[in-house]
Amino acid sequence: MSGESSALIQLGFVGAPFGVRGWVKLRSHTDPAERLLEHRSLTIGQGSDWQNYRIEASGRSGGALTVKLAGVEDRDQAQALRGAQVCVLRSELPQRDDKDFYRADLIGCEVVNLEGLGLGTVQHFIETPAQVLMVVRGTQEYWIPAVPLHLRRVELQARRVTVDWNATPG
Repeated sequence: MSGESSALIQLGFVGAPFGVRGWVKLRSHTDPAERLLEHRSLTIGQGSDWQNYRIEASGRSGGALTVKLAGVEDRDQAQALRGAQVCVLRSELPQRDDKDFYRADLIGCEVVNLEGLGLGTVQHFIETPAQVLMVVRGTQEYWIPAVPLHLRRVELQARRVTVDWNATPG
């Protein structure tokens, strides 16, 4: 995300169309997933193509969040949004305290392990069915589960993340 979108925080992404009347499934990064629906307006897009959408209606189907977005009237329009990021303005999110952070806050942070060895910098995060992985790139790439067992300390002011992760020579 760049330009105007740099003030956005990703809260999920658009999944498959749901039905033929413009509904889409949403994959939420929020906990609980329904927290995404507290935002009645979402910024959806990727690259340099972003648009604001108002949520007209919402529901659930088979465990997935489903929404009807204003201006998305048929399955083809819904399909065109598939894979796009779902974001909100950072200013619309609750303020975080020192021990709480958004994933976007960690992008670009230096990552060191408990022994003080620099592993690289946080590039991005990958959602998997089991957990979220933090992708760290330095002289080699590490996919570190972004869970308390491995994320030991986050120092946002210092732009540094300490992890419990052994570096194996590659």
